[in-house]
Amino acid sequence: MAPEIRQRRTLGQILLFSAGFLVLVVVSTASVLLVNKARRDSAWVVHTIEAENQINALLLEVRRAESGARAYLLTQGPDFLRDHEAAVAAIPPVLDKLATLLADNQAQVANLARLRSIIETRLAQFDREKALVASGDLPSAVALVRDAASIDSSTTMRTTAEAMRTEEERLLAVRTTNADESQQLATIVTVAGSALVVLLAVISLLLVRRSTSARDEAEAKLRESNLNLEATVDERTADLREANEEIQRFAYIVSHDLRSPLVNIMGFTSELDELRSDIFRRIAALARAVSDAPPPAEGTEPELEGADKQLSEDFSEALGFIKSSIAKMDRLITAILNLTREGRREFVPVRIDTRELIEGIVSTLAHQAAETNTTIRVEPLPAIVSDRLALEQIFSNLIDNAIKYLKPGVAGDIAIRARTKLGFAIFEITDNGRGIDPKDHQRIFDLFRRAGTQDRPGQGIGLAHVRALVRRLGGTMSVASELDQGSTFTITLPINWNASTRNSDR
Repeated sequence: MAPEIRQRRTLGQILLFSAGFLVLVVVSTASVLLVNKARRDSAWVVHTIEAENQINALLLEVRRAESGARAYLLTQGPDFLRDHEAAVAAIPPVLDKLATLLADNQAQVANLARLRSIIETRLAQFDREKALVASGDLPSAVALVRDAASIDSSTTMRTTAEAMRTEEERLLAVRTTNADESQQLATIVTVAGSALVVLLAVISLLLVRRSTSARDEAEAKLRESNLNLEATVDERTADLREANEEIQRFAYIVSHDLRSPLVNIMGFTSELDELRSDIFRRIAALARAVSDAPPPAEGTEPELEGADKQLSEDFSEALGFIKSSIAKMDRLITAILNLTREGRREFVPVRIDTRELIEGIVSTLAHQAAETNTTIRVEPLPAIVSDRLALEQIFSNLIDNAIKYLKPGVAGDIAIRARTKLGFAIFEITDNGRGIDPKDHQRIFDLFRRAGTQDRPGQGIGLAHVRALVRRLGGTMSVASELDQGSTFTITLPINWNASTRNSDR
């Protein structure tokens, strides 16, 4: 799957999940608000019903009080008097509660005030009637009842109470409608939100399933690619190993074949050197015979003069160049042969105390270190499993180079230290020598290539050989250096070099 497609798909999933979360929050918030509103509307409905019930209860208590008073007036029975007094006592609490319930409606407050005035007037009449009956003035009590009837306070009371009930019934209808609408809206929002969340969840599942299928398909392709890659790598590794072996055989054959004519050249050069003396002795004798010069003393070489002397010196110089070139060619051929032999050698992993190994190398270089006033410090080093001979060649070459390329007139200081990290041992060989120009950091690892001033013997093979050994041991090698600032060669090797990596570069 292309990175752009994968990124877009991931962004789409994030947006979808964010939308689902947002919808869930909105639906939850709206549902809570609507449920609270429905609860408030329902509370107002209950409030209205309770107010209407209190109005009915008030009228009932007033009728009880009126009936008890009339019965007492007719019979003077104490039971009717007690029933009347109980009804009168129940009227004030009902009025107070009704006042609390109707306090939110000014019209009802006015109606209640009017109703309270009528009821208080009627209760005062009841008190006077009872007083007259108690004093035995029954005709006056009857006359008082007739006067109350003529005023028709009962009708006024019923009319006012009926107006209050009508208002409460109107409020009940409105509030019931509001409560129903709130409940319906809450239900709609909850159902719609739930459906939307379910829809988003289904879409998410489909996308996840699609992504999973795409991932499974990509993993299958990756596994197939890995199998093909492993087969290709194995095939290429076999080809490289075969090519490497062929190159090593070719280098060995070429080096061996080059040595044979080189030996012949060396032999004929020696013969030319011997013939030179005879040739120029004869030239000197001929020159002496022509000039009638006296013969040289016995046992002395005839002296050449003029052009003959210059010719002899040129001949000797040419032979010197030939001999030095032959010697250099011989050293190069020997180095190539050593490289090919080393490349064919199988490495043997053994446990090595690297500090002990390097201290042994330092002891063999003690004479060179003393001549250059060089101090070599070996810090604690880890033990590793590797090839002993390869490690000896690696560290011997690096320490020898550090001694060889010190700055003139400056006491040498070489430090060998190491640390471990993630199954690897990291060795550092640091010196205070002449340093290496950063542009030559890669050049020094090339075969037959050297950097800097060529004032030390060498063929440019050492560091190339060291890097090849490090790679065969499954490690890496690098250098950090500046001119006149010293150098640090870093070698990273596996702590436990096992059979699976052994001789993998052969």
